[in-house]
Amino acid sequence: MSRKLKLAVSQSHSLSTVEDTLGSLAATTRQAAAEGVDLLLFPEAYLGGYPRTCGFGATVGQRTDAGRAQFLRYFQGCVDLGDTPLGAGEDWIDKKLPVAKDAEYRGDGTREFLERLARTTGVFVVTGLVEKCGGSLYCAVIYVCPRRGCIGKRRKVMPTGSERLVWAQGSPSTLRAVTTTIKGVRLTMAAAICWENMMPLLRYSLYSQNVNLWLAPTADARDTWWPLMRTVGGEGRCFVLSAISCVKRKHLPAWVTGSEEPSTAEKPRIGGAPTSPNKSLHDARRRSSVIVREDRHELVLPAMEESSLEDATPASATDANHTMHKTNSLASTDRTSGHADDDEYVCRGGSCIVGPMGNSIVEPLWDVEDGGLLTCEADFEDCERGRLDLDVAGSYSRNDAFRLTVVGLDITPPP
Repeated sequence: MSRKLKLAVSQSHSLSTVEDTLGSLAATTRQAAAEGVDLLLFPEAYLGGYPRTCGFGATVGQRTDAGRAQFLRYFQGCVDLGDTPLGAGEDWIDKKLPVAKDAEYRGDGTREFLERLARTTGVFVVTGLVEKCGGSLYCAVIYVCPRRGCIGKRRKVMPTGSERLVWAQGSPSTLRAVTTTIKGVRLTMAAAICWENMMPLLRYSLYSQNVNLWLAPTADARDTWWPLMRTVGGEGRCFVLSAISCVKRKHLPAWVTGSEEPSTAEKPRIGGAPTSPNKSLHDARRRSSVIVREDRHELVLPAMEESSLEDATPASATDANHTMHKTNSLASTDRTSGHADDDEYVCRGGSCIVGPMGNSIVEPLWDVEDGGLLTCEADFEDCERGRLDLDVAGSYSRNDAFRLTVVGLDITPPP
């Protein structure tokens, strides 16, 4: 029996409201379904947004009122999944937590939206998000199965640098891998968010669970990220998907750039998820894109003028043997700030896909804001082939001498 699945990474940036971003996520997921994708990863903090360049008015020993106003806007624009501050684990997954008497569900409906979307498209969706719970924000990842709904969620255990001002630390217990079966292929997957991939012991806690699909949503657009992902793939003998947003300065939120006054600006819609994952967004602009096929892999890129297409696409895309066809991609509706450097990239992207031998499958995609859909056909028997000479949590671990314990986390392979 074939053990091949089609995997995809979406390089897309957050829009001005949660509702708009969910609409973009839905459009990308439907596009992926039409391309036969089985599992799709979105970037870190995609729902809620990554507050790049924002200092929130904080210096050592001092915070400003303007910075507090920025945090208010950010907090209001993040999602509520109905979990508890400590994380309710299986009780949250199984929807056993109490619901308010006048409510249909806990939270703002984002979880229910994602579950409907996965069910109607047949695509397993994994997305980064910023979750508000109690009075704190958590950077998180949610796993949404077409058959079972949400089968897991984890919170980032170590926010990086200034992220620690606005994001709380998640529990290491959420590092538990999740399992599912797609088309007869058993997947054991886990997510390491951004610089968690630079924590050797955290990586080993995931290797120990015999992960064959490693998910790495990130905000790191440096050229050092690519070799790190190749290291993870080679060490873990697993497929690695890494998704990051590509963002120009003009598409940063207005409350970040200062092009609107936080005290007078219209508040973002809270819990404004579209009522149906098939809802069309009539107020969103669409533009053409091209799908570039290379062997078993595809890149979906924004269409450009014929004169500039050669410069904007990989050299291999100009080969006469490659096929291109038109599709549509949701473009940003964010307002611009009008500065001279509006077209400057504050994050150049760099989404990529790596194989179980650390081999390059899809190299980093740079300077593509909208419509960047990277796909590959993954043969999961390659993970087992790679274990001939390396199993860092088994035959190559010397676990009689070296042992790792993680408080609150079972690091043995899940059943």
